[in-house]
Amino acid sequence: MSQISPSQPTGGGYGGNGVLEFEKPLVRIERQIEELEASQAQTGRDYGDTIRTMRTELTNALKKTYSRLSPWEIVMVARHPQRPLVSDYLTMLGKDFCELHGDRAYRDDKAIITGMIRMAGRKVMLIGNRKGRDTKEKVDCCFGCAHPEGYRKAQRAMKLANKFKLPIISLIDTSGAYPGIGAEERGQAQAIAQSMFEMSRLSVPILVVVVGEGGSGGALAIGVGDRIAMMEYAYYSVIPPEGCAAILWRSGEYASEAATALKPTARELKKLGIIDEIIREPLGGAHRDPQRAAVNLEKFLTGALSELVKVPADRLLKQRWQRLRQIGTFFEPVGIGSKTKSKKPARRQTNGKARKQSQRVVAT
Repeated sequence: MSQISPSQPTGGGYGGNGVLEFEKPLVRIERQIEELEASQAQTGRDYGDTIRTMRTELTNALKKTYSRLSPWEIVMVARHPQRPLVSDYLTMLGKDFCELHGDRAYRDDKAIITGMIRMAGRKVMLIGNRKGRDTKEKVDCCFGCAHPEGYRKAQRAMKLANKFKLPIISLIDTSGAYPGIGAEERGQAQAIAQSMFEMSRLSVPILVVVVGEGGSGGALAIGVGDRIAMMEYAYYSVIPPEGCAAILWRSGEYASEAATALKPTARELKKLGIIDEIIREPLGGAHRDPQRAAVNLEKFLTGALSELVKVPADRLLKQRWQRLRQIGTFFEPVGIGSKTKSKKPARRQTNGKARKQSQRVVAT
């Protein structure tokens, strides 16, 4: 076990390659404000009224722009190069972090970070994806795409948390599990399934938050919990939009259409009952004010943990099971051609009825 020193976000959110297409008008206003402030400091002329007017214009433009983002644009915000990473939230919210390394079978996968930490006012076990900030760090952790040994490391941390009755916080930010041949040879699919299985039966509270990207099985592997939340401009999908477009349209150029069809945004997933809560981000996204985003995240974690730690283990497991079983429920029309929906979800035949019918068939 060792201490880590996560990288810090570089702040503001714009500059260089960090400017998204729809952000360019906002950047122009910001640069004009900066130029006026620099000129005011240099010449002593008073541009206060003009600067205040432009700041109001910038705020209104931000509200207008971010209130009508398309699903694809939200995916772009979730991938913003200045967006806070899991390691940044550890620095801002946690202390006394003691990292756990390795799966005790193959190697230490840096794409998954695990360890004990003081966060949200409690001792917890943290599991998350590590993307890396600079090029070297990104390559070392495969841009946050974990191998089977990464998920087995996560399972080891989960079992340790269960043994010492530590709540688990899972922070998701990955485009998916690593798709290489070596990962498949070492049992990628089995590792993901086993991780989900282990999380479903742990007797300690589990909080899951998608803080950036939530792509495919790489996110699902550490995504089973008692409360599921998403940051406002994160996305969560069974497949990244580019992968979906490559399958359906044979071209990644249709990623925007795929993002619309997938409904991966927090607002859509809240309607579908996939997530429980949306964590608000600062105006213009978490990359504009990482500290405010961290405060909002901590508020959710503190509130949810204070509720879940009071729930007995047997009831916690029962509620988690019921929550998993309700995902994907749907409603059927009352009659043929009817536009009205029934008040009760469609029910499957119970095992008891199926067993009785099979017995009658055997008897005849």
